[in-house]
Amino acid sequence: MAIKDLFKQNLYEMWIASRYIRLKNKNNFISFISLTSIVGITLGVMSLIVVLSVMNGFQSELQSRIISVSSDIEIRSSNYNITNWQKLKNSIQGSDNIISSAPFSQNQAMIAMGKFNRGVIVRGILPEIELDVSDLQTKIIKGSFTLTPESFDIIIGSDLARHFGLNIGDKTSIISSQANYSPLGMLPRVKQFRVSGIFDVGMYEYDAGLVLINLHDAQKFFQMDKGVSGLRVKLNDLGKTKLTVENIERLINQNNNYFISDWTKQHSNLFAAIQMEKKVMFIILTLIIAVAAFNIVSTLVMGVTEKRSDIAILRTLGASQKSILLIFMSQGLMIGLIGTFLGIIFGVIISVNIGTIIPFIESLFGVEFLSPDVYYISELPSQLLMKDVISIGLMGVFLSFIATIYPSMKAAQIDPAIALKHE
Repeated sequence: MAIKDLFKQNLYEMWIASRYIRLKNKNNFISFISLTSIVGITLGVMSLIVVLSVMNGFQSELQSRIISVSSDIEIRSSNYNITNWQKLKNSIQGSDNIISSAPFSQNQAMIAMGKFNRGVIVRGILPEIELDVSDLQTKIIKGSFTLTPESFDIIIGSDLARHFGLNIGDKTSIISSQANYSPLGMLPRVKQFRVSGIFDVGMYEYDAGLVLINLHDAQKFFQMDKGVSGLRVKLNDLGKTKLTVENIERLINQNNNYFISDWTKQHSNLFAAIQMEKKVMFIILTLIIAVAAFNIVSTLVMGVTEKRSDIAILRTLGASQKSILLIFMSQGLMIGLIGTFLGIIFGVIISVNIGTIIPFIESLFGVEFLSPDVYYISELPSQLLMKDVISIGLMGVFLSFIATIYPSMKAAQIDPAIALKHE
């Protein structure tokens, strides 16, 4: 009780504002607009949190899946053939932020089975070293991550295996983009490979278009002698990618003999598009919050008109214009705070449980939100960032505060004598 009395005595403006919100209004229409403002702000804040969380999750999931197959950093020669890769590996090994590196070859070819064929990227690797720079071995769903030299084993993606009906131990032919010259003319170079493993990254681009063979087999089949296409480099911290690329440039690229690219450059258009979508969605959903927040203007303007006599009485009792201003600003801010708080609560709950909610909706209505052959992923991810929640919450409160300024100033300018004259 003492706290309540202290609150009334020192912060009576907020106490009066809370009574204006808490008590049932004589004008039900004003109460309806006030409720609409709260619901609108709640929906706007909730939608913005959910959408940004899904887009953050989409970006993070996409990045992790790309990195598991692609490279943090790739070092290639200007002539696409590095013969002294061991020396190059030793030159960068031990540098800050570099965990390990591994050689690879990369060529275009076709896989053929009977009348059917499909273009693929053939990557030659050394499995024992590849484990240090790639997580692809964790994506194996059948067979093993084993590529014995001279055995011409091959590891293929799940969609490619499904397309040709391949399983572990089956054989398939690879047709090289290069050709053999013979008295009969140019003949395509063809070699049979045995399927030793099937991986599933969850990205159609790789599951249907990438195959792995042993580096020695690749060098022999594509006539690369002892050369490789480049080095794949694994980093400790992806946030320092740009700095690490600059360090590698200083170490090995004084004569511009090498071309160095990283995961941000290899997929720059994709991640730039995601960032642009996030910005556009943020602006669109912010407008929803702004519309709901400016409903507060209508609520307060009608509230000021209805409570002119209350304002006049308060002024005659000694309340200053500043106090009247604070009363109505507090009322509008409380509406904004309630709506923002509820929006944050519902937004966080939905974002955290989106993995359960979406499958339930898909099974209920028999729809599929993300088709794997159209999108890079087949399930809706979510990554809730506290900085997004804080910035959205502050924005909701700020827009509510802006909406209270005009009606509160009009209330403070009411002349008590004129207001009581008509009572």
